[in-house]
Amino acid sequence: MNIEKTKIQMRKGVLEYCILSIIKKGDAYASDIIDELKKAEMIVVEGTLYPLLTRLKNDNLLQYRWEESTAGPPRKYYALTDEGELFLQELAETWNQLIEAVDKVTKETLKNG
Repeated sequence: MNIEKTKIQMRKGVLEYCILSIIKKGDAYASDIIDELKKAEMIVVEGTLYPLLTRLKNDNLLQYRWEESTAGPPRKYYALTDEGELFLQELAETWNQLIEAVDKVTKETLKNG
């Protein structure tokens, strides 16, 4: 089995949560989101990010606005909608429950192993 494939799948599973969490801090431009994810060692390329942002917008979790840029074309800045705020809150609760459950399972495995 290829461990890299498993790692990629695990990252994909939490990517939406991470992106929404970054945007919650303040309106964000796509390259800002990528930079934050890279700092956290969640390597993401634009080809992965843009379709996800579009899906989140289509699901009414994000909205965006265009802002003129002095260094090129206008930039699209993303923000959470009210629905996105609620969704993020539910994801955070689910994430915390998942951490607790995984910790219980892995601690039991380590004790008995």
